[in-house]
Amino acid sequence: MIKSMTGFGRYETVTDEYKISVEMKAVNHRYLDLSIKMPKKFNFFEAGIRNLLKNYIQRGKVDVFISYEDYTENKLCLKYNSALAAEYMDYFAKIEAQFGIENDIKVSTLAKFPEVLTMDEVPEDVDQMWKFLSETVEEAAKQFVDTRVTEGETLKSDLMKKLDYMTEILDFIEERSPKILMEYRTKLEDKVRELLESASIDEGRIATEVTIFADKICVDEETVRLRSHIENTRTELEAGGSVGRKLDFIAQEMNREANTILSKANDLEISDKAIILKTEIEKVREQIQNIE
Repeated sequence: MIKSMTGFGRYETVTDEYKISVEMKAVNHRYLDLSIKMPKKFNFFEAGIRNLLKNYIQRGKVDVFISYEDYTENKLCLKYNSALAAEYMDYFAKIEAQFGIENDIKVSTLAKFPEVLTMDEVPEDVDQMWKFLSETVEEAAKQFVDTRVTEGETLKSDLMKKLDYMTEILDFIEERSPKILMEYRTKLEDKVRELLESASIDEGRIATEVTIFADKICVDEETVRLRSHIENTRTELEAGGSVGRKLDFIAQEMNREANTILSKANDLEISDKAIILKTEIEKVREQIQNIE
């Protein structure tokens, strides 16, 4: 199947504790260019996210947006540093003995001293978080690919029609080319008769001139190669996969053959058809730029 390089995907995972949302969109690009915007707490997972997405995407400039909402209220926990509290009390006892003053420290007072009681964030379950995050990213990627496939099939259908039209133009050129030689020979003979009046025509010289002319305007090799390129394009489109780069190269070769046909054209009808052919090839190239 053929995939377009433009696409969109979105998916959410919601639990009692949090909601993770992943949104993806892409435009054309020669290579794979992933831009990921996400909360800082997910930075640890960036390499894993990139590796996961490479299983689904080969080309395109892809923007990935990840958002996170925390529904929990008990993410903080209180920690008691008993060793530090004991050290405080030991020093208070020494001060009492040294200066003969009453040690009036109460629990509420001790608790206020630095680092005796601290508030810490409850550590995340990294494995569980990655499980939910990766599943969300993967589902968004699947939707993203589905939209690419749908648009890719539309591109394929349009390209096939353009290839058919290009084949029709080649049919006309190949049919018209022999007639040009016949017309040239007739005009040449008429011109010679007009100049020589009653003198006999040198058929050998006429044949030589026609042969030289035929060699100048002959596009047989170009039309054969162009037909081959058209068939190769059809084959690649039917085979599917990541064929965008290969098709772009084939389209360049098509354009080269069409340019040669136009440069050799010595007939208005063939010139017109060659121009139309070049226009269609350019349209094909533009469409191919959208294929992954």
